[in-house]
Amino acid sequence: MLLGCLPGVAAAVALVLCAYGVERAAEPSAAVPAPARETAAHTAPRPPIVSRTAWVGDDGRKQPPPRYDDKVVAVFVHHTDSPNDYDCAEAPTHIRSLYEGQTTARDWDDIGYNFVVDRCGTIYEGRAGGTGRPVTGAHTQGFNHRSTGVAALGTFTAGVPVPPAMERAIAALAAWKLGLSGTDPRSDVRLVSSNGGSRYAAGTTAMLPALAGHSDGFMTSCPGAALQARLPRIRETAAKLQGRRPDAGGRQEQQQEAQEKAQEKAQGENGRIAGIPR
Repeated sequence: MLLGCLPGVAAAVALVLCAYGVERAAEPSAAVPAPARETAAHTAPRPPIVSRTAWVGDDGRKQPPPRYDDKVVAVFVHHTDSPNDYDCAEAPTHIRSLYEGQTTARDWDDIGYNFVVDRCGTIYEGRAGGTGRPVTGAHTQGFNHRSTGVAALGTFTAGVPVPPAMERAIAALAAWKLGLSGTDPRSDVRLVSSNGGSRYAAGTTAMLPALAGHSDGFMTSCPGAALQARLPRIRETAAKLQGRRPDAGGRQEQQQEAQEKAQEKAQGENGRIAGIPR
């Protein structure tokens, strides 16, 4: 069965579920700059982001200095493969559990995700280094460079509703981060794979969605079929937040969304994991 996404601290066994879908941050890559769909600069306002101090506390693990890329041209969306029935006031505790699971059981230097979004739409800073800077994360094996990782707190397999507030927050975050490099969330970008364990051999230049699911870059079911199916709508919302007008690309995204839903239904009937990545 395909892997889910990065796990929490519930148990070391749970960590195996997504261990192969991530990698430690490495030196900045020489990825080819991403082409924007439009030449004019489009930006979006920075959404409210809760500092990592809200969940890491005063006893966070000592870690080496963060590493940076030159810019962010892609956003990878994940789910944490954890329970959905949490109180939003408890979100910092759950994020702390993710951090503990990754830094203790996996012996990583920090949480792999750059950001975590709860079901109420609250955005939390994840990996250290500065929310406005191109911090190299550890969220999508092969494609941690020039990208940022956003984790939806919960599990969003086929049939699980994606909270509208969470969806809006992911769109707002993607619009802001991609706007810093002038990247249209609806575009495709060129990323160079740094690890042969991804969907692409190391050194391969891949064309991936600027706002992608984890499964677009790695062989996994993450971010879950339900959330994967919402990505076309999230892309269009993010583009609008950047001040971009709906165009043929937007209509193509709507068509793609319909196709993905049809694929999800068909694969569900066949007993396979739905949500085929592009």
